Amino acid sequence: MKDGMTEDEKLQDSEQSDRKPSAAEAEEIRKETAEESPELAEHDRLAELEKALEDAHSKALYAAAETQNVRRRLEAEKVQAAAYASTGFARDMLAIKDHLDRALAAVSDELRADQTAANFLAGIEATARELEAAFARQGITRIQSIGEKLDPHRHQAMIEVPSETAEPGTIVEEMQAGYMLKDRLLRPALVGVAKAP
Repeated sequence: MKDGMTEDEKLQDSEQSDRKPSAAEAEEIRKETAEESPELAEHDRLAELEKALEDAHSKALYAAAETQNVRRRLEAEKVQAAAYASTGFARDMLAIKDHLDRALAAVSDELRADQTAANFLAGIEATARELEAAFARQGITRIQSIGEKLDPHRHQAMIEVPSETAEPGTIVEEMQAGYMLKDRLLRPALVGVAKAP
């Protein structure tokens, strides 16, 4: 027996020395060592300060990135608001254009032949042309419908029309014109779509 230990005690002692200390035991050992060694305590304090500095730096970078994202989002919203500020007014003007178009379409050839009525109609047609020019200046364009395939993003199908000549899903009738404001839908075109007879 060496050092007064039995073989079992030696085996148990070697197993304990081979076993890694738990986190709590390691922390306890570090604290005991730190109490005896001011350099280790200073090193621990420096490590804590470096970690705090790294955390603060990370938070500052995150805050700067978030601020930049908010700024970009606000700038984009400002551009969108300026570009589409006239949407409500444009929708209201479409109703006026519809009434002008209906009035002009209702005029018979007989009435157009009358000189007094022709002068009156010329004024209404000039107004309609000026309204279309104002629409063009503001980026309002009419959606092409007749002969096009139905696009649910631009057209609203109101009826299906049996047709032998048109391919099913093709627009064969327009009940109300649709309009775009730049790249946004202002009003869908109300259309009739061909179906197989």
